[in-house]
Amino acid sequence: MVPADPTVLHPMHDQPRVVLLKPLITSPLIEVGDFSYYDDPDDATAFETCNVLYHYGPEKLVIGKFCALGTGTRFVMNGANHRMDGPSTFPFPSMGGSWAEYFDLLTGLPGRGDTVVGNDVWFGYNAMVMPGVRIGHGAIIGAGSVVTSDVPDYGIVGGNPARLIRTRYDEETVARLLAVAWWDWPTDHLTRHIRTIMSGSVDDLEAAAPAQTQRYI
Repeated sequence: MVPADPTVLHPMHDQPRVVLLKPLITSPLIEVGDFSYYDDPDDATAFETCNVLYHYGPEKLVIGKFCALGTGTRFVMNGANHRMDGPSTFPFPSMGGSWAEYFDLLTGLPGRGDTVVGNDVWFGYNAMVMPGVRIGHGAIIGAGSVVTSDVPDYGIVGGNPARLIRTRYDEETVARLLAVAWWDWPTDHLTRHIRTIMSGSVDDLEAAAPAQTQRYI
């Protein structure tokens, strides 16, 4: 069995709307794991400029492996911040001219750090993630959600602002899933057990884990 290739830009050859993000990204401030993809009928290859917004650094966007990003998924980065401690929030220095002399008023604004997405996260249509949010492994972000706070492992969130609807598993089962960490399995081993990963039980998944992983379960 020949595994899929994580370096191919368009994994579905007849569907240019789907791109793997790792071979697409050029910015050193964006890190994406193998097989995470974005789907957009207009121009999926514009993800870096159209879906990662106000990314002036130095904060990073980190996306794990095997994440599914629906059309319109956007990440708002810390560069979107404006001053709120004075009468006006308008960023006058960014307009140039002599106003640029006051650029110190825009530097050093408080930030929330890197935006980090775990492995195996599913983003619904038009989901938006605000700066510095951390989204756990196996989470599901509902369509149209605006994620303003951290999402737990295997949590399902929705709404504006997004609220936790429920978790996909109880705490004990989540711990077992994190221990098995199927997204880190060698590709050839993962390939032999895709049916278990997609439709098996947690017991099945643990039984299928590589021998080295089983010692830690």
